[in-house]
Amino acid sequence: MRVAVVTNRDFTGVINRFGQPFPQPPQPWPESDRDSMVVAALEEGGHEVLLCEGDKGLLATLERFMPPDSQARPSGFVFNLACGIQGESRFSQVPAMLEMAGVPYIGASPLGHELANDKVITKILIRDRGVPTPNFRVMRRGSENTGDLRFPVIVKPPREGDSLGLQLVHEPAELKRAVEVIVEQYAQDALVEEYIEGREINVAILGNGELEVLPLVEQDFGGRANRLMTWEAKYVAATAVAKICPAEIGGRLATVLRDISIATFRACQCRDYARVDVRIDGSGQPFVLEINANPSLAKGSSYCMAANTAGHSYSSLINRILDVAQTRYFGTATPQDRT
Repeated sequence: MRVAVVTNRDFTGVINRFGQPFPQPPQPWPESDRDSMVVAALEEGGHEVLLCEGDKGLLATLERFMPPDSQARPSGFVFNLACGIQGESRFSQVPAMLEMAGVPYIGASPLGHELANDKVITKILIRDRGVPTPNFRVMRRGSENTGDLRFPVIVKPPREGDSLGLQLVHEPAELKRAVEVIVEQYAQDALVEEYIEGREINVAILGNGELEVLPLVEQDFGGRANRLMTWEAKYVAATAVAKICPAEIGGRLATVLRDISIATFRACQCRDYARVDVRIDGSGQPFVLEINANPSLAKGSSYCMAANTAGHSYSSLINRILDVAQTRYFGTATPQDRT
């Protein structure tokens, strides 16, 4: 099968530079080798693969690579890794283009990306389903009434990933400036939520109808004073937090984590694969922080570590995700053998 791996690495393919740009990370992109690894995995699965940019030329590129079938059936598939280039709703832009063009793809729909990528919307949706999430407020000035919020609090932009803009605020007097930083740098209101001191668990989910919860991954903070998954804790080798998989979680708590993660996946209308991030406080109470509708597929990421513990090679994981999406669209998986 023809599979186009769509990504965003070159941010120049636009008509105009207008609107909020995709925020550039403070270090070189942490997944610079991911795209080539996904391509290699799909080729190992027997597919004809093209790596292309999710920009203004995408649909023309796809039409050349997977010409329309004489019976008007899709002649290829997109493995969507795109994060968008500029403006609002960036993660939804490539899926929306593919929906319009009639090209099937892995992962969440435009709506699913919107629900999952807006942390405030996610929290409202899951809270309505009884899923515990940290108490929060949305602020534009930082001088708003904090109500029953308990300090310390986390301040972050609700529509960004990779822990960009993440701040820990210990006193109300610090809050105003922290909120201003989010508004100034990311052109959006700030999400202010109670900080949960404790363990952090990543829950990887695979599938659609019958969901598979992969082995739990724990972020190993060890004796660190700062027990936060900042950008540096995720991606800078010298300060990166180690991972433990499978996490040492008792059976009853593991069941709770599984149930609230599946509820979060369903509430945010995710598809095919996703990762839910959970904090567990000192009393053993879990709190869902967010869901990632397109979690990192770089080797060493939590999702890949969970899949490896479950018995997947990198190649079999990537091809399994493709098979899951293929089955969602057409009822059957791709026919190639898996290694």
